[in-house]
Amino acid sequence: MADAVEALSAGLAALGRQFHEQFEAAPDEAALRALRASVLGKKGELTSLLKLLAQVPPERRKEMGELVNGVKQEVEARFEARREALARAARAAELAAPPLDLTLPGRAPAPRGHLHPITQVRWEVLDIFAQLGFEQAWGPEVELELNNFEKLAFPAEHPAMDMQDTFWVRVGGDDQLRTLLRTHTSNVQSRELSARRPPMAIVSGGAVYRRDDDVTHSPMFHQVEGFLVDEGVSFAHLKGVLTTFARRLYGEAAPVRFRPSYFPFVEPGAEVDVGCVFCDVAAGTRAGCRVCKGTGWLEVLGCGMVHPEVLERCGIDSERFTGFAFGMGIERLAMLRYGIPDIRLLFENHPRFLAQF
Repeated sequence: MADAVEALSAGLAALGRQFHEQFEAAPDEAALRALRASVLGKKGELTSLLKLLAQVPPERRKEMGELVNGVKQEVEARFEARREALARAARAAELAAPPLDLTLPGRAPAPRGHLHPITQVRWEVLDIFAQLGFEQAWGPEVELELNNFEKLAFPAEHPAMDMQDTFWVRVGGDDQLRTLLRTHTSNVQSRELSARRPPMAIVSGGAVYRRDDDVTHSPMFHQVEGFLVDEGVSFAHLKGVLTTFARRLYGEAAPVRFRPSYFPFVEPGAEVDVGCVFCDVAAGTRAGCRVCKGTGWLEVLGCGMVHPEVLERCGIDSERFTGFAFGMGIERLAMLRYGIPDIRLLFENHPRFLAQF
């Protein structure tokens, strides 16, 4: 028992001399805090000495406890005094240092981001049609089969449905409610024709989904859909609007052609081609071009006169009103606009690629 008292007293005395010298030699606050932890921490020297209290005679424990608390308070006081001295020294050194050179150039700002080329082209396309008098409207990406197919005169078993093979969605566990990711933005057409009366000129844009994936197709891509319905609308109006659009987008010299084509919801239907930017139509096409497949032309949109059946299914009198509709893939337009050879580059999000636009 007496040995424990002597060992504890000697340890506290040695510790007092040691921490005082170490605190005074600490070069900065971080080193000072590390020294404090080595004394008062869970594995510190004072904590180790406290274990000797269990061996001290009961009549001496109060005395030795007060001695331990005194050492602890002294450690804290010395720590605070040294910390304040270090702070004053750092402030004095800062004030004595040479002044800031206000003539030095500032730090260059971080590079700013910019709109994705798909977004740039979509806004430009919608703006062109707004200039031509079209109103913008929007529709959902998860759509009823009724609006995506039935009102657009897609027969349930028609071969054209194979072109629209898509992703079906179960909503709320209801297998009877036929819903899918829309295959085209034409769902806006069926919704607007069902909700409003002519005359109307509507354009819309957004993401669509189909099971397709190659250098010119993607399972998720973006479309712009538009239509105009009024009395006396003819195919001549369609050609005039879309030729004006193509030349505003690609320049007045851009070659444009219309080819007959089939779409379930228009009659007659056509595809609009613009000269391939990777080939020279005047000098002869490049046989190895993967984008236009050596034809010298690239399809940019499909169009036609709105089928009377579509008008009737949406509650429009097809004997009185006629109209035209068109739809285009924004990625295809961007490829032509910027000379992009592979549609997949638009979705890989490589910074060096996107920085070019």
